[in-house]
Amino acid sequence: MDLKAFTSAISQISEEKGILQEKVLEIIEQALASAYKKEYGEKGQLIKAVLDQESGKTDFYRVLHVVDSSLVYMDEEQLTEFGLGKEFLREEEDDERVKFNLEKHILLSEAIKENKEIKAGDEITTHLEQKQDFGRIAAQTAKQVILQKIREAEKENILGEFKSKEGEIVSGIIQRIDGKTIFFDLGRGIGMLPREEQVRGEFYKEGQRLKLYLLKVEVTGKGPTVIVSRAYPKFISKLFELEVPEISGGQVEIKSIAREAGYRTKIAVESKMEGVDAIGAMVGQRGVRVTAVMSELGGEKIDIIEYSDDPKEFIINALSPAKIEDVEIKPKNTALAVVNEDQLSLAIGKDGQNVRLAAKLTGWRIDVRHKEE
Repeated sequence: MDLKAFTSAISQISEEKGILQEKVLEIIEQALASAYKKEYGEKGQLIKAVLDQESGKTDFYRVLHVVDSSLVYMDEEQLTEFGLGKEFLREEEDDERVKFNLEKHILLSEAIKENKEIKAGDEITTHLEQKQDFGRIAAQTAKQVILQKIREAEKENILGEFKSKEGEIVSGIIQRIDGKTIFFDLGRGIGMLPREEQVRGEFYKEGQRLKLYLLKVEVTGKGPTVIVSRAYPKFISKLFELEVPEISGGQVEIKSIAREAGYRTKIAVESKMEGVDAIGAMVGQRGVRVTAVMSELGGEKIDIIEYSDDPKEFIINALSPAKIEDVEIKPKNTALAVVNEDQLSLAIGKDGQNVRLAAKLTGWRIDVRHKEE
């Protein structure tokens, strides 16, 4: 391959895989070093290749690590051969030093004879005879190294890209449904939506595009796995951030969220700027903003309430739409909400949902009673 074609190939790989050209060049140098070692080197040797992109010339070097007794250990035979003391012996099983190998190590006492400034941990490189012809097995080795390293670099790149997006909204298309797990095409990676992060009552089909909350990135034996969610409470706040510029602008703050995915969410908001109506900003003109979020959630009900530093007022707001007559603050973070009898069922909600969400939202254990009780 001529130099122009070679440079073009590096650029193409870099663009297609999203890997820096410097990284692609490094991978090719590693592959050439592996091929050289396979064809001309010795077992255990460390070979380094340096490719000059301007001339297309590759130089090969043998690398030796300068070591002392803090870095390597030796067996009795090696100690006798080099005439060294007991400090090089391995005394414990959990000794983290590596065994001395003449092909890749050089003792500090030897290296210092050539360079008095050298110290343990440094490297000595020796220029090797330049070779151009590699056998079939060596060429195959180089090819395998390139493919493997490219895959590893691509995985690392994807891992870093999605790691930086943890806690953010991403858009994905359903690629396939495998049992109770749904896999999304996220562009440069695959997102996994497990059963516990799905919304009860939602129906999913291949080809469907949905917004998702990027929960976390896990590293497995098969590479990075991107876990996404549609049930996580913060998914709601991130959807509102997309619709309500006052949140990103700092005029409105979401203080807390309580959610039962697929059914109902309560969200407490506070105005951080005089003259800004926090609830009005969240709802939008004619309800356009909250409707957009509810549509993304398949019609899940959303109660937007005003946050208050006063626990009584906050609990009263959290129990809306029920009208609360009074709230008694009791020990151990408990509260008693008093209502008229006709408001009792509304305050408790179907299957206790309203009071349960209010408790989650405020952080108080809430008991609801009508006046007569």
